[in-house]
Amino acid sequence: MSFIIYPAIDLRNGRVVRLQYGDPNKQTIFGDDPAAMGRKWVAAGAEWLHVVNLDGAFDEAGAANWAALPQLTQLGAKVQFGGGIRSLADVEGALDAGVSRVILGTAAIENPDLVAQAIAQFGPTRIAVGIDARDGVVKTRGWLQETGTTPQQLGQQMKGLGVQTIIYTDISRDGVLTGVNAEATAQLAQVTGLHVIASGGVASIEDLQRCHDLASKGIAGVIIGRALYDGKINLEEAIKAVTRDA
Repeated sequence: MSFIIYPAIDLRNGRVVRLQYGDPNKQTIFGDDPAAMGRKWVAAGAEWLHVVNLDGAFDEAGAANWAALPQLTQLGAKVQFGGGIRSLADVEGALDAGVSRVILGTAAIENPDLVAQAIAQFGPTRIAVGIDARDGVVKTRGWLQETGTTPQQLGQQMKGLGVQTIIYTDISRDGVLTGVNAEATAQLAQVTGLHVIASGGVASIEDLQRCHDLASKGIAGVIIGRALYDGKINLEEAIKAVTRDA
């Protein structure tokens, strides 16, 4: 599996935003046109876009975010999409909109049968599970609800259901540019045997390099959000850096 850089497009009420620590009260708006942002990242060489329906993650409707989805899937890059996906109909709706891979997060904890059904119906390459944790404990529902489950426990359970890919977010680092938790990401990959995409805290090309250096340990890629929007990482240079070392 090749190492992939995923520029993040987080949507709230149809606008491109970033949150600090996943807190809806700590929001910065970066644009009103998700497709224009997507075009920017595709022009810089992105093969995938990581699109999140934040309204859905917070149990809100997110109609404007869903409306933006078909435009994002027609830009020439593959799209992985998550946030508030709670049913097979949601999964099917995202795939029908052109999404290549759907991310199940809260549903993986609250309704693991849905994960199994989605994989059975759509195949393991079309479904990923988002594992979001703070201090070694998984959190759900927009990171507001504690579960008492460790990322390793959830990862092993998901592998048993046929999951192949996990997106692991260290909440304590998300949106604040404090450096990605590459070691914990690699450890999760090693314990579970899954492909794990690192997320949260990416601040520099060095962060990407650390993840890329651990690709042999199971890190399949990295999601960049705030660092792109603040101009701390140039996406084109970042993609060239990991491609050159491949």
